[in-house]
Amino acid sequence: MKEKLANMSSFIAVVRNRLKIYISPVIESTGLVIHGFTTRGGGTSAGPYSSLNTAFNVGDEHDCVRKNRILICRALGLEADKIVAGKQVHGDRVQVVDNQDQGRGAWAFEDALPDVDALVTDVPGLPLSSYYADCVPIFLFDPAHRVVALAHAGWRGTVARIGLKTLQKMSAIFRTDPKDCLAGIGPSIGPCCYEINQEVLDQIKCSFSYWTDLVVPVYPGKWLLDLWQANYRTLVDAGLLENKIDKASICTSCRNNLFFSYRAQGGTTGRMASLIMLK
Repeated sequence: MKEKLANMSSFIAVVRNRLKIYISPVIESTGLVIHGFTTRGGGTSAGPYSSLNTAFNVGDEHDCVRKNRILICRALGLEADKIVAGKQVHGDRVQVVDNQDQGRGAWAFEDALPDVDALVTDVPGLPLSSYYADCVPIFLFDPAHRVVALAHAGWRGTVARIGLKTLQKMSAIFRTDPKDCLAGIGPSIGPCCYEINQEVLDQIKCSFSYWTDLVVPVYPGKWLLDLWQANYRTLVDAGLLENKIDKASICTSCRNNLFFSYRAQGGTTGRMASLIMLK
């Protein structure tokens, strides 16, 4: 069952085992990977984590998180005990993983790979995962060399161009040519809602020569930042072809009934998961 989104979005929603999951059509069309970005409904968690929270480190009951991860993996056809996760720190460290990393972070945050915000693998059957409540999920797939990656990009990761650094790691280890790659920029806080201060703006200015295209002043000392466009242009600058990049353009803050949003919910909330695996 598929639900086509508004014309502004190039992601689609699929319902699997009664869970709504968002996917990139350009990646899905290859038939070579399983991937998805979860929503907040259909799980077992309660309170501000209601109900499909996927993160162990936000205050939710760990048993609920484990049950939620099992639900999601069953819906996607993944093995939950093989999930690989990093301890995300809003940095730019990219780690290549293989079967020896299988299960790292699957059942406990403490066991996740330390200080990692992007994961890369060429191992079929090894699910990569990362976790979100407004930050930008970036899905990458090199069909020529059969390599997949996930990158977690908040404003710090965006400034550090984690999407570019993930592609550079793929190129260095697996000879990936960005022109062959497919990408999906998933739901996250949008330019309608992501207000920043002077400190963040100064770093945006340092990282992007076209910074004026990415921000809109709202009142003295405050601007709205377009993380979608910043990460999209980072991928294009890295060599990806524009017609091979899906951009969801769905704001998690505006739609906090459907997604967890750190901003909209005052910092106490659950996390969605992005997952990708080579078949």
